[in-house]
Amino acid sequence: MLPKLDIPIFETKLISSGKPIKFRPFLVKEQKLLLMVNQGDDIKEAITVVKQVLKNCIVDDINIDDLPSFDLEWLFLNLRAKSVNEIVDLKYQCNNIIKDENGENKQCSSVEKFQIKLLDIKPTKGENHTNKIQLSEKLGVVMKYPTFEMIAKLENKSEDEILMDLLVNCIDYVYDEDNIYRTKDLPKEEVVEFIDSMQQKDLEKIQEFFETAPKLKHTINFDCKKCGYKEDIPVEGLQNFFI
Repeated sequence: MLPKLDIPIFETKLISSGKPIKFRPFLVKEQKLLLMVNQGDDIKEAITVVKQVLKNCIVDDINIDDLPSFDLEWLFLNLRAKSVNEIVDLKYQCNNIIKDENGENKQCSSVEKFQIKLLDIKPTKGENHTNKIQLSEKLGVVMKYPTFEMIAKLENKSEDEILMDLLVNCIDYVYDEDNIYRTKDLPKEEVVEFIDSMQQKDLEKIQEFFETAPKLKHTINFDCKKCGYKEDIPVEGLQNFFI
């Protein structure tokens, strides 16, 4: 029988709770999964594979499906850095419009290469961000963060439908002076009716929760060597850290 290789164990902390999470690097079998899905453009399939790889590699007992999307991204970013390389190579095509030799407009299209150190990317959140939102003197809501499953279901929906779905799924509970009302124990129709009774100022408070929620984002200072065009390029999302 062949000897078994020693596999190191690493640790990071969830952004949402600060809970420490131990994980091992992904192995050849997981790398094959990631390489196969990286050849396509199906983000739903990519999320499914990432979640499976995380389930395989995380040592601690944790429900991946319940994690906020930014926690899942953070875990995969750390896993990718420890398993392959902390450096990610990216390419960007310049979109600046320039004049050609005939004086006609054309896209520059020069391709520039970048490198990002994954572990230099730190989560950020808006100032005074909170998941507890006071709607009136006696009544408020406590929010939970959307998961990738929730976000995937929003595809091809209108802005109004997206907002309603997010509110229905992300209001954890409603509270008043005497009671807590957990939305998971209530009919969806009752939750929708509660949301429909809100004023615009209430919706704005809740929208601020989503807008200021933690994010994993890195900005590249693009400087085209061909035409001199400068642009700040935001890099975010699992697709940028896949292999």
